[in-house]
Amino acid sequence: MPAVVQLPAGRALTVRSAADIFLDSLGNPNTVRNYGIGVGKTAERIGEVRPLASVADDEIGGALETLWGHSAANTWNARRASVLSWLGWCRERGYDGPAVPAWAKRMPRPDSQTPARSKMAVDRLIARREVALREKTLWRMLYETCARAEEILEVNIEELDLAGRRAPVKAKGAAARRRGGRAREDFVLETVYWDAGTARLLPRLIKGRTRGPVFVTHRRPGPGKVVSPRDVCPDTGLARLSYGQARALLDAHTAVGGVPGTGWDLHEYRHSGLTHLGEAGASLPMLMAKSRHKKPENVRRYFHPSADAIAEVTSLLAPGDSRR
Repeated sequence: MPAVVQLPAGRALTVRSAADIFLDSLGNPNTVRNYGIGVGKTAERIGEVRPLASVADDEIGGALETLWGHSAANTWNARRASVLSWLGWCRERGYDGPAVPAWAKRMPRPDSQTPARSKMAVDRLIARREVALREKTLWRMLYETCARAEEILEVNIEELDLAGRRAPVKAKGAAARRRGGRAREDFVLETVYWDAGTARLLPRLIKGRTRGPVFVTHRRPGPGKVVSPRDVCPDTGLARLSYGQARALLDAHTAVGGVPGTGWDLHEYRHSGLTHLGEAGASLPMLMAKSRHKKPENVRRYFHPSADAIAEVTSLLAPGDSRR
């Protein structure tokens, strides 16, 4: 039976005290150990001595993204669930505090189907007037490169080959050039390629800037935030756009009925691009080169041909005099 916990009275509940009393209320030692990782590290990240009521929803989402945004789906879901339970527990007991934002969605299992959007849907979204140039460029670049969102968001202006329509990226699981290396240059980089759509948008986006992140926020980092020099534009002082911020922007423009958390995911551009290349006749070796996968079975997970594409290939089996 869960322990009965005396909540602090007469003073604001700090992040640390909120985490401690929640974990103390759990009766199962295994649950305490598992939840303690997600809750404990999140509390450290957002500031343990702060009043819980002063923490914004997006700060929780940002902490989750920073800590486990690049982890496996099961790890992300487990840590997100622990923080969700913690904040819900506090809210049920009358303490004001944040919630896990809708854009920090549960990730699908690796064997689940990620939607492949039609080319028309991709083009229409990017063409919408209310979509800012930054978002247009990011989404078009994700679609044309078939790269992971975190790879593109980490690219700096000085690394772009605008004439060659390519750029080096630090890929998922990149091999280290030297033992113990942590900086970007310590890893083997891979090249991604884009086409005319991105080529038209990029010069407009970076106009007047020669260094720093390609994709930046619209504000400077807060006074207490520690940011790597690589992640700040030296010309404007603006910080690099984070994965969580980029995902929230896409969700805001694609949410079903305006309900947060129901929109597209950034990874769908990679799925969609590879699917459309496959439908257009790209070979498996070419899809592997484009996606930079080493195993054919990993590429097959991304290929979800549409009903129209299946119908079209089926027409090849028709008698010679009746083909469409």
